[in-house]
Amino acid sequence: MERKENTPERTKRRKYEEVHKDERKAKSKIWGTSVDRQFADEIDEFLSRHPNLTKVAIIVEGYKALKERFEPEDKK
Repeated sequence: MERKENTPERTKRRKYEEVHKDERKAKSKIWGTSVDRQFADEIDEFLSRHPNLTKVAIIVEGYKALKERFEPEDKK
């Protein structure tokens, strides 16, 4: 694959990305994971009906629910 011609804007973005790479990695994490296509389509359809929700919100709420289920208050 051929790389596009350098422009001042592209050069600026590349430099910014290189300088801030470690900062970005420390701030957030990406999990390279996948789910069954039918399940993913179901989630996407649910999110389209509720545009104020995000996939991140689903993960956070699911984590909270599972944590509550598996780590009752008396064990904390």
